[in-house]
Amino acid sequence: MPELVFFSGTMDCGKSTLALQIAHNRSARGLQGLIFTRDDRAGEGKLSSRLGLVTDAVEAVPGMDVYTYVVDQLSQGGRVDYVIVDEAQFLAPAQIDQLARVVDDLGLDVFAFGITTDFRTKLFPGSRRLIELADRLETLQVEAMCWCGARATHNARTVGGEMVVEGEQVVVGDVIGSAVEVGYEVLCRRHHRRRVTSASGRAGALSPDVLPVVSD
Repeated sequence: MPELVFFSGTMDCGKSTLALQIAHNRSARGLQGLIFTRDDRAGEGKLSSRLGLVTDAVEAVPGMDVYTYVVDQLSQGGRVDYVIVDEAQFLAPAQIDQLARVVDDLGLDVFAFGITTDFRTKLFPGSRRLIELADRLETLQVEAMCWCGARATHNARTVGGEMVVEGEQVVVGDVIGSAVEVGYEVLCRRHHRRRVTSASGRAGALSPDVLPVVSD
């Protein structure tokens, strides 16, 4: 039976890599799929992983009817055996409903990949709708790690090197590369709550006053 499957996890846990692997495995068996993405780090119409792998994709722009797009491809004689959607958290809830319709009405498997919560620990609307509709939820087994070595469970946004918890939900950025750019980092819950990033954690470790000094 065809399924709508939602693969979720934090940043750096291999979501895009797995999406590319599924596409490769099915292509090797003679199957042809449609790949959608939204706001990928490699640019419009690209699906890329942090390992350097990249492939062309269809940009799922706001307002696009994903179901109609798939139907149009089939009506024009194209072959579609499955659908992959990366960065699915950025899709509108209505577009997630359209993905469910692709499964139910067209009999195609849909594999969606995305993070569940934003830098404020709030659910993305697209992810929320996927949790509500998916036939199967899969948490990726490759665990991202916080700078402290604990399992990373939260996504943090930094601006000018400082962690922020306010702002627009969607701001495209990547791993911290410059103190003047928007960056993202994965943290454990404890350090996300305390707003301690790898940079501030290292600075604190170098400080002579990290621990309170008790005099006799």
